[in-house]
Amino acid sequence: MSSLTSLSTHTIKEKAYKLGFHKVGVAVVLGVESKEKERLRKWISLGYHADMDWMTNPKREDIKLLMPEVRSLVCVAINYYTPHSRPLGGEYGKISRYGWGRDYHRILHKKLKQLATWLESQGEGIKARYYADTGPIQDKVWAEKAGIGWIAKNGNVITREYGSWVFLGEVLTNLELEGDTPATQHCGTCNRCIEACPTQAITQPFVVDANKCIAYHTIENRGETLPINIERNLQGWVAGCDICQDVCPWNQRFSQVTDVVDFHPYPGNLAPKLLELSEITDEQWNEKFTASALRRIKPKMLRRNARANLTTLKLNNDSKSNHL
Repeated sequence: MSSLTSLSTHTIKEKAYKLGFHKVGVAVVLGVESKEKERLRKWISLGYHADMDWMTNPKREDIKLLMPEVRSLVCVAINYYTPHSRPLGGEYGKISRYGWGRDYHRILHKKLKQLATWLESQGEGIKARYYADTGPIQDKVWAEKAGIGWIAKNGNVITREYGSWVFLGEVLTNLELEGDTPATQHCGTCNRCIEACPTQAITQPFVVDANKCIAYHTIENRGETLPINIERNLQGWVAGCDICQDVCPWNQRFSQVTDVVDFHPYPGNLAPKLLELSEITDEQWNEKFTASALRRIKPKMLRRNARANLTTLKLNNDSKSNHL
């Protein structure tokens, strides 16, 4: 058992920082958190997960179903903010900042694998398993417990240093590590994210209904068409939506430019033309979104999203003409 206790939490954190993570924290697994379990169950019972059936996986409620011997989570965050701005003009499609550059899964997985492999090499019997938005884990809940940041009213994790422009990951281990103080809530009375959402997807503070969320519909909805309320309020979005993050005071004041070059925008991701996206071929899509997280948005979905924006743009222009 000594091999499982000889490795210090400080040493592990130092290694994680050297690998390029911007924030590192530790959460101790004490058992099933009934409050978080009930919150997730209620959210699902309301149907707020829409078609994301993977959210109902029982392992999401109890992390020990995923790794029975887990004792601690080393939670990490990487800042992905870049200073680029989208051009004004209705002819352009908008892509969420997370998808501007290289697929974040590839970047996080490489670093997390290095951390997990290093951990297991530090002593006999040490086990480690890593995830980055790829397993039935409540990433945000554990990030908050590890002191990375707090879960905001729009459902994102906000860090003091980088705002909410961060990707989250974690390494599960059987090591009994020293836990960090959980992050505390600092949204205060601010409701800018709630007020800014054009589809009222944030039904109440800290509760997001995916059925009303532009990001969900542009990324996950596999339907032939989008709901009218979504289509009429897209405002140019074709891949995700950053509205609730763009208006957040923490992001406006504390965002920092990332040192990860791979997160900087690929050519064409800042100002794609809606007309071009509405006619993009499967071959063009494959070439344009190589090594991109946007590959989750299949070609026909991207065409659908762009055409929905063009339809609404035409309706709005026609309405303005009629009032002249």
